[in-house]
Amino acid sequence: MTSFDRLGLSKNLVNQTQALGYEHPFPIQEQAIPAILSGKDVMGIAQTGSGKTASFILPILEKLQKAPLVRNRAIDVLILVPTRELAIQIQGVCTEFNKDLQQEVRTMAVYGGISINPQMKGMLGVNVLIATPGRLLDLLDHKALSIEEVQLFVVDEADKMFQMGFDEEMDRIIALLPKKRQNLLFSATLNDKVAEMKSRLVIDPVIVEIERTEDQEGHLQIEESAYAVDPTQKGPFLRYLIKSKEMKRVLVFVSSSRTADNLCEKLNKNGIKAAAIHGKKSQGARNSSLKDFKANEIDVLIATDLISRGIHIDDLDVVINYELPRSPLDYIHRIGRTGRANAVGKAISLITEEEEHHFKIIQKKNKTRIALEETRDINLQGY
Repeated sequence: MTSFDRLGLSKNLVNQTQALGYEHPFPIQEQAIPAILSGKDVMGIAQTGSGKTASFILPILEKLQKAPLVRNRAIDVLILVPTRELAIQIQGVCTEFNKDLQQEVRTMAVYGGISINPQMKGMLGVNVLIATPGRLLDLLDHKALSIEEVQLFVVDEADKMFQMGFDEEMDRIIALLPKKRQNLLFSATLNDKVAEMKSRLVIDPVIVEIERTEDQEGHLQIEESAYAVDPTQKGPFLRYLIKSKEMKRVLVFVSSSRTADNLCEKLNKNGIKAAAIHGKKSQGARNSSLKDFKANEIDVLIATDLISRGIHIDDLDVVINYELPRSPLDYIHRIGRTGRANAVGKAISLITEEEEHHFKIIQKKNKTRIALEETRDINLQGY
């Protein structure tokens, strides 16, 4: 089995991977890291929880720790992401590996929802900028930074970038980048839009595709199950599941902020510590709820698809689909929050009669079969 010291990384970075408990590289890392270090354009396709982020952060830090760093407002590496949560997560990965480098590499995450002024002031000397498209353009409009000298351009979750309608912003950003640069595209799926991105960048990248196979599903170790539930009994059944199975560290997905808030209120009234996180919450409130959840100060975090990508929570035991997502791909990203990096996880879906057809489509597209368990005989009185 390949080890990190055979991928072209310096000893100090290899030591840091070991200190963080990474014994062997994931397949995406094994293939992508040497290609990136050699200066090639790379398109990496791998599912959630496959070690995708480290596959580009490690070679970026390797390159920068050996390059002359100039302390100005010109960024060396630009990582573009669709959501602030993903920006924060990637910044966290950078921080994990950004120790004992040959020289300091300054990284910063910028995103909307908070004041732009501290971000503008903190831009001097940043080498790696992780940004959402809208906030990046705001900062460029304020002349807080320059991307005209970017050496390496990364688009993470490229498929989501188009789903969220960032086409126009992407065109504006690409037009401001230097023509001579290295390009990295990462995505969970290779669809028409991702292929279109390759054309927009005018690149012919090395394709590193880690397909979702039966073996990999086993590697992710996610036990999927589903319950047939009457719509009026969804709330009580959720509380029954959490209490009767003594669940801790539960991430519950819903389709709207209104449902998230209502569900959160009912769980708390029934003695289950919960918090909601969605787009109508301030960034400070979202960060606080996530911090409390990671610190085990609350047992249940209720979220919309806002955070189905980009959030890493160590030892997340259970993901529950209180309501199904719109697409089969979003289902994969939701359940991929658990069962990461060889940990065992559970994914549970609560299915009403009206949702059964959509659930079958999700299973068909994702090539899975999940039996619906009946709940009619379960006594929910008191829940």
